[in-house]
Amino acid sequence: MTFKILLADNHTLVRAGIRALLEQIPDVAVVAEAGDGREALKLVDQHRPNLVLMDITMPVMNGLEATGRIVKEYPQTRVVMLSVHNDEEYVLQSLRAGAVGYLLKDAGRAELEMAVAAVARNETYLSPAVSRHVVGDYVRRIGGGGEGRVGTLTPRQREILQLIAEGKSTKEIAGILDVSVKTVETHRAQLMERVDIHDVAGLVRYAIRNGIVTADT
Repeated sequence: MTFKILLADNHTLVRAGIRALLEQIPDVAVVAEAGDGREALKLVDQHRPNLVLMDITMPVMNGLEATGRIVKEYPQTRVVMLSVHNDEEYVLQSLRAGAVGYLLKDAGRAELEMAVAAVARNETYLSPAVSRHVVGDYVRRIGGGGEGRVGTLTPRQREILQLIAEGKSTKEIAGILDVSVKTVETHRAQLMERVDIHDVAGLVRYAIRNGIVTADT
């Protein structure tokens, strides 16, 4: 049986490189490619892949938000995050979102094949370069309950926060989300109230601190 994979990364050359490595693995097929999280959601619905290799930092909808939606709406599809960051907080955020693995982008074919095989066995995979205490620390934190204020935001609020931080206007956000300008304004007001930040610059800094966007987005 062919193991179907969807690639989600906003860099075409990165996707091409990963695709070339995946095509060397027996019984693996790349069924689709996405350039942002929103496109990834549509393609998951269309192709129902076994695995999504998901970049964390993407425009319109980041990989963490997309992962949360996928694991909730398509439980048969598993997600492994792709990242250049071996920072513990990124790994923890990925696990919280529902990812079953975390793979660094400098991984070679052998490691990529190991990650795919682990997911096929319903196991978790973390790149060796990622510190091994991350999982234990994750369990401890979840047991303690606190996720920080960003964990209290609704999916729509996180989505709007990302788009605001990316410099999109209210009208542009309404168009992207296919809702009215008034609806966006309502969500934005609720978002500002929830995080107690009442200016766009502050929201941008908040989004960067919480890994929703990066400083060079």
